[in-house]
Amino acid sequence: QVQLVEYGGGRVQPGGSLRLSCTASRDISSMYRMGWFRAAPGKERELVATVEGDGRTNYAAAVNGRFTISRDNSNKKMVYLYMNNLKVEDTAVYFCNVAHSTIDYWGKGTQVTVSS
Repeated sequence: QVQLVEYGGGRVQPGGSLRLSCTASRDISSMYRMGWFRAAPGKERELVATVEGDGRTNYAAAVNGRFTISRDNSNKKMVYLYMNNLKVEDTAVYFCNVAHSTIDYWGKGTQVTVSS
Protein backbone atom coordinates (compact mmCIF):
# COMPACT_ATOMS: atom_id res chain seq x y z
CA GLN A 1 0.00 0.00 0.00
CA VAL A 2 1.04 3.57 -0.68
CA GLN A 3 -0.42 6.61 1.05
CA LEU A 4 -0.37 9.86 -0.87
CA VAL A 5 -0.74 13.31 0.68
CA GLU A 6 -1.24 16.44 -1.37
CA TYR A 7 -0.56 19.97 -0.20
CA GLY A 8 -0.11 23.45 -1.60
CA GLY A 9 -3.69 24.20 -2.58
CA GLY A 10 -5.38 27.46 -1.74
CA ARG A 11 -7.11 30.50 -3.14
CA VAL A 12 -5.50 32.58 -5.86
CA GLN A 13 -6.58 35.31 -8.24
CA PRO A 14 -6.89 34.69 -11.98
CA GLY A 15 -3.47 34.88 -13.58
CA GLY A 16 -1.77 33.74 -10.41
CA SER A 17 0.38 30.69 -9.71
CA LEU A 18 0.45 27.80 -7.29
CA ARG A 19 2.65 24.79 -6.74
CA LEU A 20 1.06 21.55 -5.61
CA SER A 21 3.16 18.86 -3.96
CA CYS A 22 2.42 15.22 -3.34
CA THR A 23 4.40 13.02 -1.02
CA ALA A 24 4.19 9.24 -0.94
CA SER A 25 4.65 7.03 2.10
CA ARG A 26 7.46 5.14 0.35
CA ASP A 27 9.75 5.49 -2.66
CA ILE A 28 7.90 5.16 -5.94
CA SER A 29 9.53 2.88 -8.49
CA SER A 30 10.18 4.25 -11.97
CA MET A 31 7.77 1.58 -13.21
CA TYR A 32 4.94 3.65 -11.79
CA ARG A 33 3.32 6.58 -13.51
CA MET A 34 2.70 9.57 -11.24
CA GLY A 35 0.09 12.17 -12.00
CA TRP A 36 -2.45 14.76 -11.07
CA PHE A 37 -6.18 14.67 -11.67
CA ARG A 38 -8.89 17.13 -10.68
CA ALA A 39 -12.60 17.20 -9.97
CA ALA A 40 -14.48 20.47 -10.42
CA PRO A 41 -17.80 20.98 -8.62
CA GLY A 42 -20.46 18.82 -10.24
CA LYS A 43 -18.01 17.24 -12.67
CA GLU A 44 -16.20 13.94 -12.89
CA ARG A 45 -12.53 13.54 -12.09
CA GLU A 46 -10.34 14.31 -15.10
CA LEU A 47 -6.72 13.99 -16.07
CA VAL A 48 -4.50 17.04 -15.56
CA ALA A 49 -1.00 15.70 -16.16
CA THR A 50 1.05 12.53 -15.82
CA VAL A 51 4.75 11.74 -15.80
CA GLU A 52 6.31 8.35 -16.48
CA GLY A 53 9.40 7.01 -14.80
CA ASP A 54 11.49 7.90 -17.86
CA GLY A 55 10.27 11.50 -17.74
CA ARG A 56 7.69 11.41 -20.51
CA THR A 57 4.80 13.74 -19.72
CA ASN A 58 1.21 14.04 -20.82
CA TYR A 59 -1.05 17.05 -20.30
CA ALA A 60 -4.73 17.75 -20.72
CA ALA A 61 -5.33 20.23 -23.52
CA ALA A 62 -6.89 22.69 -21.07
CA VAL A 63 -3.66 23.06 -19.07
CA ASN A 64 -0.99 22.45 -21.70
CA GLY A 65 1.46 25.35 -21.72
CA ARG A 66 0.33 26.62 -18.32
CA PHE A 67 0.98 23.66 -15.99
CA THR A 68 4.17 21.65 -15.53
CA ILE A 69 4.42 18.29 -13.81
CA SER A 70 7.71 17.32 -12.25
CA ARG A 71 8.85 14.10 -10.65
CA ASP A 72 11.69 14.26 -8.17
CA ASN A 73 14.15 11.59 -9.25
CA SER A 74 16.36 12.13 -6.20
CA ASN A 75 13.52 12.05 -3.69
CA LYS A 76 11.42 9.27 -5.13
CA LYS A 77 8.48 10.07 -2.90
CA MET A 78 7.60 13.42 -4.50
CA VAL A 79 5.72 14.75 -7.50
CA TYR A 80 4.87 18.38 -8.14
CA LEU A 81 2.44 20.38 -10.25
CA TYR A 82 3.44 23.92 -11.13
CA MET A 83 0.38 25.88 -12.17
CA ASN A 84 0.75 29.25 -13.89
CA ASN A 85 -1.73 31.68 -15.40
CA LEU A 86 -4.52 30.10 -13.41
CA LYS A 87 -8.07 30.53 -14.64
CA VAL A 88 -11.41 30.44 -12.85
CA GLU A 89 -12.13 27.14 -14.61
CA ASP A 90 -9.10 25.57 -12.93
CA THR A 91 -11.03 25.63 -9.65
CA ALA A 92 -11.24 22.03 -8.46
CA VAL A 93 -10.02 19.49 -5.96
CA TYR A 94 -6.68 18.21 -7.20
CA PHE A 95 -5.72 14.58 -6.58
CA CYS A 96 -2.34 12.90 -6.71
CA ASN A 97 -2.21 9.49 -8.38
CA VAL A 98 0.35 6.68 -8.62
CA ALA A 99 -0.44 3.86 -11.01
CA HIS A 100 1.00 0.80 -12.69
CA SER A 101 -0.91 -1.98 -14.43
CA THR A 102 -3.85 -2.78 -12.15
CA ILE A 103 -2.41 -0.84 -9.19
CA ASP A 104 -3.93 2.58 -8.56
CA TYR A 105 -3.31 4.78 -5.52
CA TRP A 106 -5.01 8.10 -4.79
CA GLY A 107 -4.57 10.92 -2.33
CA LYS A 108 -7.49 12.65 -0.66
CA GLY A 109 -7.06 15.83 -2.64
CA THR A 110 -6.30 19.49 -2.09
CA GLN A 111 -8.63 22.35 -2.99
CA VAL A 112 -7.57 24.97 -5.52
CA THR A 113 -9.85 27.97 -5.88
CA VAL A 114 -9.25 30.63 -8.54
CA SER A 115 -11.36 33.67 -7.89
CA SER A 116 -11.14 37.43 -7.99
